[in-house]
Amino acid sequence: MASGNLAMAVSSMPAGAVWTKASHALKAELGEDAYGSWLAQASLRPAADGMLCLVTPTGLARDWIKRYAWRRIGELWAAHDPEGRVLTLKSRMEFEAAGGVAEASAEFLAAEPISSDAPGTSQPAKACAGGVLQDRFTFDAFVVSPANEFAHAVARRVASWADGLFNPVLVHGPYGFGKTHLLNALAREAMTEAPHRKVVYLTAERFLSSFVRAVIERRMAAFKDELRSADLLLIDDVHFIGGKQSTQEELFHTLAALMEDNRRVVFSADRPPSALTEINPHLRSHLSAGLVCGIEPADRTLRLGILERKLQGLGAQLGFTARLRPEVLEFLADRFTDSVRELEGALNTLVVRAGAGVSALTLDETQQFLRPHLRGGEKRVTVDDIQKAASEHFGLKQADLISETRTRAVARPRQAAMWLAKQLTTRSLPDIGRRFGGRDHTTVLHAVRRIEELRAKDATLARDLETLIRKLRG
Repeated sequence: MASGNLAMAVSSMPAGAVWTKASHALKAELGEDAYGSWLAQASLRPAADGMLCLVTPTGLARDWIKRYAWRRIGELWAAHDPEGRVLTLKSRMEFEAAGGVAEASAEFLAAEPISSDAPGTSQPAKACAGGVLQDRFTFDAFVVSPANEFAHAVARRVASWADGLFNPVLVHGPYGFGKTHLLNALAREAMTEAPHRKVVYLTAERFLSSFVRAVIERRMAAFKDELRSADLLLIDDVHFIGGKQSTQEELFHTLAALMEDNRRVVFSADRPPSALTEINPHLRSHLSAGLVCGIEPADRTLRLGILERKLQGLGAQLGFTARLRPEVLEFLADRFTDSVRELEGALNTLVVRAGAGVSALTLDETQQFLRPHLRGGEKRVTVDDIQKAASEHFGLKQADLISETRTRAVARPRQAAMWLAKQLTTRSLPDIGRRFGGRDHTTVLHAVRRIEELRAKDATLARDLETLIRKLRG
């Protein structure tokens, strides 16, 4: 890029600054909860065709934004963008498939540096909570279960500034299962415990864009001082810097400097260090050398606990008692298994659309409200798929499931497969019965009710069902 063009790009209003202004207005209009669930994780990106794209982490978030907020986003964008640039909307998967540009440039950076007091930016010390940390992400709001209790305990200990901890700490796990929540809660608690200490919380995206901006503006010394003077540095989704060599080198040297001075460092990633193959080996080695805490996918008990906690919060915020019928709660917990964010998003949709009447929603009404989300991007599961997966999982032949055999070794897997067919397909009970050797619909109903009773008591069966659901949904 020629120097004249570079000067023009920096002096005109960056697209990131336009989005910051628009998103502040959206947050005020939608409320903290809806904004945090659907828009907080969206990011602005340059698309392969030269246009601008708002990229959402999931198809569910894209669908919600398109249905409930996209028109307003267009109005706010047009009001704040003097250049009249066109904004499109895609999920991350769609964006990457279309060859979207992952690397940030000056045009897409926020207008403020890390240490600015402007809203929406990372800030040093306790002031960082004003722009980046989400109020709803606290330790009190974090639902603990065996899937995340170790990572939660480590985060609480780091937040207390306890001595003798491993350094750095890396929290890893699937997308949408609480890593960002833990890091936000940790940063907030650490600032409360020691207001005089400097805490810096950044997403990897913010780290990357701030680094690029510092290079362009020739203020790398200030950028390094800002990070290396932190008593506690937290970087969320560190895997996003994979493949960006100069940024990785800077992070490696920052990490080494902080560890040498015995400063605390906490990262999160979607995989353990050994699987971060796109990360520089030296940086990967440093990430492996500390304490690695895995977060497992949420089991059914945890998902139900999250829904109940979330309902309490929504009810308090909206001014009415928010409850759901048991069968509706169980449907949400069983259907949205891949991401806690998608689970919370589905609940938000129900509460926003039904209001105070959410407590009276039937299962059919719930499915009707969520139908666009249930269709989006989900693999279609057939009864035959279920029979094949169940027979393989339980060490049987598929023919056993449709046979007349009534031994426990066959009957229980058959009942489990019928239950799965009821949960994962749209087939009626009589149709399911026909596909299981011509059985009557009352036999299928009995199987479904029996499995419902047993999975609440039998941990092994519950795990079997969880495994099969994940496998069938791909």
